[in-house]
Amino acid sequence: MKKLGIVLAGSVLLVACGQDKAEIKTDDQKASYALGFRSAEQMRSLENLDLDAMVAGLRDGFKEGGESRLGEEDLDQLIRDFQGRMIAAEQKKMEEKAGANLEASETFLKENGAREGVTTTDSGLQYEVLASGEEGAASPTLEDTVEVHYHGTLPDGTVFDSSVDRGQPATFGLQHIIKGWQEALPMMKEGDKWKIVVPPALGYGEQGAGGDIGPNQVLIFEIELLDVKGGEDVAGE
Repeated sequence: MKKLGIVLAGSVLLVACGQDKAEIKTDDQKASYALGFRSAEQMRSLENLDLDAMVAGLRDGFKEGGESRLGEEDLDQLIRDFQGRMIAAEQKKMEEKAGANLEASETFLKENGAREGVTTTDSGLQYEVLASGEEGAASPTLEDTVEVHYHGTLPDGTVFDSSVDRGQPATFGLQHIIKGWQEALPMMKEGDKWKIVVPPALGYGEQGAGGDIGPNQVLIFEIELLDVKGGEDVAGE
């Protein structure tokens, strides 16, 4: 969460003068409006923020020689306390979401593991072979770099990453990928195409990743191993 002080400072241009009748004609006026609009977008997610009280504070603070209506109270401490409450509320939401996702993930893994053709390893990784390369083709080690095509989705079908959609294979070292891939790829050989289902513990765990992958989410990948390049250290995704 961005610091509240930065957001409020940027919001002065939006609400300090308190009008919907403001002219937005000159470049400076347009830039001021843009800053206010973006600041408001950031603030929208802040629960318990009293917009009227915030506007009053902005107006008072914007006046030359303006004084706080709160007298001797420590304004900075009030803001820090508010930030603390917001962070605690956000953490609680994440914990609740993590719990719900973990339950859904366990159900999905149990059902998927019962499907014909699906193999579940000791770690909980699940895979099924979609296509096989030639016998004797090379398999990578954890020290190798590989070229692959992949398509990553969540159980609901949401695509979160796909070299296939980009039309460009990805190249990376096995040292730089999630544990589920580190387990699956050495079991594959060039030309193989597998569908793997990665439990949260072998993916991004309780932290999730980015805006699409939440905490404790199962990840589904179709991976085609195109080439094993040896021990080059190429950082990947």
